Amino acid sequence: MSAPLSVYTLLGEEKIHQLVDHFYEEVERTPDLRKLYPKDLEPARQRLYWFLLHVFGGPATYLEKRGHPMLRRRHFQWAIDPEMRDRWLGCMGKALDQIPMEAEAREAITTYFFRAAQHMVNRHPPEGG
Repeated sequence: MSAPLSVYTLLGEEKIHQLVDHFYEEVERTPDLRKLYPKDLEPARQRLYWFLLHVFGGPATYLEKRGHPMLRRRHFQWAIDPEMRDRWLGCMGKALDQIPMEAEAREAITTYFFRAAQHMVNRHPPEGG
């Protein structure tokens, strides 16, 4: 029995790059999410691209240029509540819809993004409020 293929192997760099581009197009259309980013989105695009290459089994460019991702720590400066998490996931879901891919890749990516987004939540609504 062979090992499962990585998302990187299933998609390749071009489709991962397209996913990042489509994601940031959605961010541009989502004011509450857009306000968390600087005016120039290009550096964020590049970092996300490198990061996704790495986590999906491709080159370790992100690690070489930025070190360990430390996602939660790097994002703690922004208030990320379940609503913001869902906005982010919505943008990523719309971006995923633009990229043709095998069901195996889509499931792996969706599972990863849900877990990562859930991990980023650092603010919770008050009890009973």
